[in-house]
Amino acid sequence: PLQEEIIQSVLDGKDTLALLPTGGGKSVCFQVPALFQEGICIVISPLIALMQDQVESLKQKEIPAIAITSAMQKREIDIALDNCIYGNIKFLYLSPERLETEIVRVRIQKMKINLIAVDEAHCISQWGYDFRPAYLHIAELRELIPNAPVLALTATATKQVVKDIQHKLVFKSENIFQKSFERKNISYSVINDENKLERLKKIVANVPGSGIIYVRNRKKTQEISRFLNQYKLEADFYHAGLSNSERSIKQENWKKNNRRIIVCTNAFGMGIDKPDVRFVVHVDMPDCIESYFQEAGRAGRDEQKAYTVLLYSENDRFELERSINNSFPDIETIKKIYQSLGNYFQLAVGSGKFATFDFDISDFCNRFELNAFHVFSTLKILEKEEYLTATDALYQPSRIHVSVNKEELYKFQVANSGYDNFIKLVLRSYSGLFDGFVKINEKELANRAEISKQKVVELLLHLDKINLLAYVPQTDLPQISYTKERLPISDLIISKAHLSVQKENAVKRVEWMLYYATSKHKCRSRLLLSYFGETETYRCGICDVCIERNKLDLSDLEFETIKDALKKELLQHELLLNELVNSVKNYRDDKVIKVIQWLLDNDKLAYNHQNKLHWKK
Repeated sequence: PLQEEIIQSVLDGKDTLALLPTGGGKSVCFQVPALFQEGICIVISPLIALMQDQVESLKQKEIPAIAITSAMQKREIDIALDNCIYGNIKFLYLSPERLETEIVRVRIQKMKINLIAVDEAHCISQWGYDFRPAYLHIAELRELIPNAPVLALTATATKQVVKDIQHKLVFKSENIFQKSFERKNISYSVINDENKLERLKKIVANVPGSGIIYVRNRKKTQEISRFLNQYKLEADFYHAGLSNSERSIKQENWKKNNRRIIVCTNAFGMGIDKPDVRFVVHVDMPDCIESYFQEAGRAGRDEQKAYTVLLYSENDRFELERSINNSFPDIETIKKIYQSLGNYFQLAVGSGKFATFDFDISDFCNRFELNAFHVFSTLKILEKEEYLTATDALYQPSRIHVSVNKEELYKFQVANSGYDNFIKLVLRSYSGLFDGFVKINEKELANRAEISKQKVVELLLHLDKINLLAYVPQTDLPQISYTKERLPISDLIISKAHLSVQKENAVKRVEWMLYYATSKHKCRSRLLLSYFGETETYRCGICDVCIERNKLDLSDLEFETIKDALKKELLQHELLLNELVNSVKNYRDDKVIKVIQWLLDNDKLAYNHQNKLHWKK
């Protein structure tokens, strides 16, 4: 639903905002109009892993696509941009930070661009749950390419964020396509239980089919996976600290149902479209409704019945409050960590703009005696203040590009016979080396050359040193890129007011999450939809709250009418039970008593010391 209308809107040259739920087919909305027209589509996305997945997926369909990320070297970026201008590239994926670089801004003006697609568009709003200031620079891109329409896409946005997206992206006129976020096949439940593991075991044993279990930290993924396997409940674990090959194997095993359950952090799920997920359980509570809704929404994409469960205990409240306090370290701590980063990378003051470094957070914390949580939070704050960007751990394969032309390479081979066989092997093994950077595997080259992998690396490093080729060794560490040169600590400005607003917004989101977890009287689906501004909704009939309501054996009209009559009476004066029952006309006493009992159970009514009932506000 809505895909065709969105595509037509884009083809009509209109700025368009598409709000489609997780799994709602957002990619098709920009891929189809981009392919239909001459020229290239720029896709702005904050997630490197997702960019790379989409580029690989397009290439498999023989659609030329390229991603420019912070992990690439200047020469690599140079070649990629040239291919966009002079080659046949149809999709150029960019992180928002790249838009600020002069090399990108100059080259973009030489491209024939037919569409600007902005993925995860909620990141442009400071009211959104994942604000990234770099998104604000997209408006400047519009000045460079005035004739290309903008398609903004997101799965989660409140009414305030919807308005903000259009304003910040300078829409020529309001134009929103919004599919209801309602998922009629999903049963939402919250279970209050101090013994979460035992409860989890029961859920997993009773709900057949494939499932996802979300937890807050990496250690827990392994512990819970081990716990479930003890009871023959097949589970594997997944987090961002695993190597690329480990993650791929675990993903594939789960997608092909070789493993029934995956226990993971929120690093799992992005870009993974498995339709037959029957349950999603959150053992730890997310810090906002947006995250919860997106993760829970990975259940039941085949539109068959699915279950999502949030396991809640009083300790979750304290954990979330502690997390917020840790997420906003004091300004002195932020400055100390910024200073330590510069020293760690041996970066002189005034240098380093757009430089990228591998970052081992464990080594960094040990060396400078810093708290890892404070470091992680500080990196987020420095990102929001636009001093640097930080990526999660991400595997980047080794890449090479022959820097000289074929004639110069041949002359080198003749003059250096010791390298001749190795260069011939490389040229035979990989094509396109003169056109751009190509992924290579040192181990495969070593096997073919019958030498050690270490020797292959040494040969490539030497050829790089003499500028015959450019060699980028593989890495799976997180990376930090400086968006500004390293500043003296006295010039590092961290806005207290800005931090205060961010903290205030975080507190509000946590309060909403706690309200969802502790609410017992409102349909879960309606509560979630109301957060995103959908008010014309009905009881889902299948969440835990609705199931309890269904036991009353009353129609919605009967229940609401009796409840409203009771509320009206009790807001005027307190009444004994029999007086209250008699105050409701036109309904049988047994029906009125059922509603009163439900309101008592759900903490809407209470008795006072005189045994009279009153309405709790």
